[in-house]
Amino acid sequence: MKDEQKDIRIQILNMLTIDQAHISFEGAVMGIDYKTAGKSKTNFPYNIWQLSAHIRFTQKDILEFCINSQYQEPKWPDDYWPANSDPTLQEWQDCLRNFSEDRNSFVNLIKAPTTDLLVPIPNGRGQNLLREAILICDHTAYHTGQIVLLRKMLGNW
Repeated sequence: MKDEQKDIRIQILNMLTIDQAHISFEGAVMGIDYKTAGKSKTNFPYNIWQLSAHIRFTQKDILEFCINSQYQEPKWPDDYWPANSDPTLQEWQDCLRNFSEDRNSFVNLIKAPTTDLLVPIPNGRGQNLLREAILICDHTAYHTGQIVLLRKMLGNW
């Protein structure tokens, strides 16, 4: 069977997994310990922990939306941001590990030649997997830029 969407699939996989026009999420948080992740500047509304947890949660939510026929939309904005502003070591490590695991699950979904990127998601309102992949890339890049900026403001870049 010929994969008619192979070229699109390759582009999306590259966007999800390769540093291209900007740094990846992993690159932006590399070398950050959990104590530094909880720091911010008075003129910045979030810290690295909050941004990272938000990125991770949102990516997981989009993955669940794409694969879970029993998907329930979380409450915005409460569920999308961590309740605490200072992570424990375990929370920080879990956040980074879960981000990677969830991204790998999404990558595997995109890689599957039997996955049609353009078919509407059954429990959606016309969204398809291609749109959701672009949404993950766009959202992660936006907040990763904030992490880089905050690291620079903290003198940690």
